[in-house]
Amino acid sequence: MEVKTSLLDNMIGVGDMVLLEPLSEDSFIENLRKRFDHNEIYTYIGSVVISMNPYRSLPIFTPEKVEEYRNRNFYELSPHIYALADEAYRSLRDQDKDQCILITGESGAGKTEASKLVMSYVAAVCGKGQEVNKVKEQLLQSNPVLEAFGNAKTVRNDNSSRFGKYMDIEFDFKGDPLGGVISNYLLEKSRVVKQPRGERNFHVFYQLLSGASDDTLKKLKLDRDFSKYNYLSLDSAVVNGLDDAANFRTVRNAMQIVGFMEDEVQSVLELVAAVLKLGDIEFKPESRCNGTDESRIKDKNDLKEMCELLGIEQSVLERAFSYRTVEARLEKVSTTLNVAQAYYARDALAKNLYSRLFSWLVTRINESIKAQTKARHKVMGVLDIYGFEIFEDNSFEQFIINYCNEKLQQIFIELTLREEQEEYVREGIEWTNIEYFNNAIICDLIENHQNGILAMLDEECLRPGTVTDETFLDKLNTICAEHQHFESRLSKNSKFLTDHSLPHNCFRIQHYAGKVLYRAEGFVDKNNDLLYRDLSQAMYKANHSLIKQLFPEGNPAKVNLKRPPTAGFQFRASVGTLMKNLQTKNPNYIRCIKPNDKKASHIFTDSLVCHQVRYLGLMENVRVRRAGYAFRQAYEPCLERYKMLCKRTWPHWRGPAREGVEVLMADLPVPAEEFSYGRSKIFIRNPRTLFFLEERRRQCLQDLATLIQKIYRGWKCRSHFLLLKKSQIVVAAWYRRYAQEKKYQKIKSATTVVQSYTRGWQARKLLRELKYQKRCEEAVTTISAFWHGTQARMELRRLKQEARNKHAVTVIWAYWQGTKARRELRQLKEEARNRHAVSVIWAGWQGTKARRELRTLKEEARRKHAVAVIWAYWQGLKVRREYRKFFRANAGKKIYDFTIQRIMQKYFLGLKSTMPSVSPIDKSWPANPYRFLDGVHTELRRIFHLWRCKKYRSQFTEEKKAVYEEKLEASEIFKDKKALYPSSVSQPFKGDYLEISKNPKYQKLHSAVDEKVLLADVVNKINRANGKGTARIFLLTKKSVVLADQKTGQVKASVPLPDLASVSVSTQSDGFFALRLKEGSASAVKGDFLLSSDHLIEIITKLHRTGATAADSEQLDIDISDEFLLQFKHDKVCVKFIQGAPKNGNSVSCKRKNNRLLEVSVPTTA
Repeated sequence: MEVKTSLLDNMIGVGDMVLLEPLSEDSFIENLRKRFDHNEIYTYIGSVVISMNPYRSLPIFTPEKVEEYRNRNFYELSPHIYALADEAYRSLRDQDKDQCILITGESGAGKTEASKLVMSYVAAVCGKGQEVNKVKEQLLQSNPVLEAFGNAKTVRNDNSSRFGKYMDIEFDFKGDPLGGVISNYLLEKSRVVKQPRGERNFHVFYQLLSGASDDTLKKLKLDRDFSKYNYLSLDSAVVNGLDDAANFRTVRNAMQIVGFMEDEVQSVLELVAAVLKLGDIEFKPESRCNGTDESRIKDKNDLKEMCELLGIEQSVLERAFSYRTVEARLEKVSTTLNVAQAYYARDALAKNLYSRLFSWLVTRINESIKAQTKARHKVMGVLDIYGFEIFEDNSFEQFIINYCNEKLQQIFIELTLREEQEEYVREGIEWTNIEYFNNAIICDLIENHQNGILAMLDEECLRPGTVTDETFLDKLNTICAEHQHFESRLSKNSKFLTDHSLPHNCFRIQHYAGKVLYRAEGFVDKNNDLLYRDLSQAMYKANHSLIKQLFPEGNPAKVNLKRPPTAGFQFRASVGTLMKNLQTKNPNYIRCIKPNDKKASHIFTDSLVCHQVRYLGLMENVRVRRAGYAFRQAYEPCLERYKMLCKRTWPHWRGPAREGVEVLMADLPVPAEEFSYGRSKIFIRNPRTLFFLEERRRQCLQDLATLIQKIYRGWKCRSHFLLLKKSQIVVAAWYRRYAQEKKYQKIKSATTVVQSYTRGWQARKLLRELKYQKRCEEAVTTISAFWHGTQARMELRRLKQEARNKHAVTVIWAYWQGTKARRELRQLKEEARNRHAVSVIWAGWQGTKARRELRTLKEEARRKHAVAVIWAYWQGLKVRREYRKFFRANAGKKIYDFTIQRIMQKYFLGLKSTMPSVSPIDKSWPANPYRFLDGVHTELRRIFHLWRCKKYRSQFTEEKKAVYEEKLEASEIFKDKKALYPSSVSQPFKGDYLEISKNPKYQKLHSAVDEKVLLADVVNKINRANGKGTARIFLLTKKSVVLADQKTGQVKASVPLPDLASVSVSTQSDGFFALRLKEGSASAVKGDFLLSSDHLIEIITKLHRTGATAADSEQLDIDISDEFLLQFKHDKVCVKFIQGAPKNGNSVSCKRKNNRLLEVSVPTTA
């Protein structure tokens, strides 16, 4: 359920000044101070928002705050600028009422920031969508551009708007923005040539010098040093917290978003540079022979650079600075300018050039952000204009600014009263006239067409003869002397003759915000705003396109001898148009106040705030709102808020809300004259009545809070008791269960013990019976065993006796057999010894005989060996004697040759065992073990590689050989020249990618081509108008190149190979190639072809081979370059390839930049 809140909840001070009690200037200021100290910078006066500049960031402008104030009643939440913006937007969207938001206040009060907050809130709450977001972005980005050219640093504000701005934002019936229109008022162009101490020129000059690149400054002939330019003040050139370089980049980006072309931005920067150059032009006096003085330019270098920037002949502009031509009907009079007049002309040109440039920027922005549809639009206007200004030295600018504020105050009072009266009539409340100060008399003093100050100033400027500020002041003293709001020392009113606070050259006007003293000096010149016609004509002669637009009056064909309208006349007309525009819209007001002059947070200067409260007329506003009924509220929220004050309406009222409020008010001690009932609202006359209701409500809320606390505590205690009771029942149940379980376990355990004892007794009884039975059985067995044992032992003894008898017989027989065997053995041994003795004697004899024969043989062998040895030694001696000389001369060489032969043999045998494979791509080769064989080792490697390559080639078919020859030729053409080539090496050349002979779709095309098709592929033919590609079938035969439609197969172009002059490709990784035709050939009528393909390397290689083998054609040239010219019909177009960031999925893009340039962007590869 949504919690309803109110402006009156948790209120710090008083959120709405209408409810301030007692109302006085001191209580008003004290209320503002109290809220400012608690970071409450917004306060209401009815529907008017007072905004205090906090000079710091506050967390009250977040997206969450936007959602909090979205679609909420104006008084439902605490005061905020978002509440006013939401109220205006909802009235525009839902009630179809055009709105305007008027933001006023002095410099530094936060008007510009307030307008930004209003626009950002509207942008946040309106609809979404691509087109809507684009419009919102353009509307928001127009601010940085206008701030750069129209804002400057002043002593009161680092970003002071030096122009008035009114923006009409147009919406459709849904409340979505469609566009906008900006109007500017009174740019302070005098700041271009002169700035007060502590202030600086417009931001754009410093941003350009700080943020532009070196190349840009070089083109503009500028230097970063501020001190080189006379128009730039140096004491405040650098502002703390202001990054001019970053702001320049922001402005460039904003201009791009708004829709400025690059050449327009460059033209604007050239004009800004020209203004800086103008300030550096200085003059020196020269005397002519006739005695008159004239001026000459000291250093013409700055003039030369300025003329180069603007495309003006130097002599033309130099003469315009030295002479002035005055035309009167058919006469032309040329006069020389002295130094003072030359400086005046220079400054006038600089001011007019910058002022007209600013007006052109506003017009150009309006062209971009204007609504495209012509249907009726809903409009919300935002006015950000100067506040009332009272300085120590007030001049013409302050006069017309204060005049504008008088008009705004007038319309503010009128619209506020009208709104009050309309609400009273709408609600059926009797309207009573409200007494207030009507400043129409002051507006009439200034703008009256006959006796108004502006009319007299124009009349004085147009009057022939000597016109000075003194003559203008004399005229004012004559005509306005009796006016009650005009004061002058020289008027006939004697009461001012002794007023020493009023100098003789000044006059004073009593505005609604207080008296302002104006110095008459400079009024005539500033109102004239005169630019010599010679300078206008010189500017029109410039070759710069923008300069011609800014100075249309310089056109000699359109010479107008009428004086241009004065500045006062133009401003009065602009203010009149603005007032008519505002009167057609529902007004919403934001009054901006700055709390101190130090631009510091947490400082509140009473005197300064009091001064602003007075000249903003805030007290007057409060009195107007309090003159009738101070507070009003719809019946539903009123009943919802105060229903607890009456028992009949509390807690729920079932009837209509108005009847409930009537019952409620009747039950309260409030006099009937203190409130009235409208049709939908209750009106309360005095704030004391509202505070009485709030106090009663606060007391009731306290009583209700006590009651709620009592009921809550009772409910909480009862709930706690019920919880304890429930818990006790649960605990008791669990305990009983636990106790029964324990009892059951004990019974079960006891039963088990009894059972175990019983079973034990039964088991023991059975065991005893079994043991007795077993003992009986064992006794029988034992007796039986003993009996069987006795019988067995008796049988054993008998058997043993029989065995002993048998063993004795055996032993005796064995002894007898042994004795008999030993006797026979002795006999045999004796016979053997006898036979052995005979054998030994015979063997000894045979051995002696053999040894004797052996010695004889050995002696004979020794003799023969000795003869052989002697003969061998003799032969050797004989040979050595014969060949001694030869052996001594060639022994080393023979040994060397033998050694080398053995090493070579070993090397070749080792090479045989470590020989690499026969694959041509195998680059391995055994290491060389001997350094002196390096050459042989290298040559063997080369021979082996040639052999295995030859062996590998012998396996190729004729078709495979042709493919490899094409690959080899592609390597010769593209290797290290085209970045696409390495990726094509691994791709085989197929030739016919479309299988044109087999595909029935292309039978008609195949039959139309007589020769054999060498290559068939789909390529993109690049449109020379927009750079987009169209799919075409590319056919290559031995005699021609054919391009056909991919869908129909119809032949679009056929180019004989002799008509091809060359083929051009880039060095990058794209697939673009150009077929350049010979001039004068029949195929060159439509111009060259620019194509792109995924098989670029194969297409160019086959073209080159086919052209080289054709008998009637010359060698086809391959041009590899990132920039080349193509002939498209009658125009030559440059095709340029550039590296670019990947877009659209890393694809190559082609765009037509202008009539002479096609730019191909190739993504950068990692």
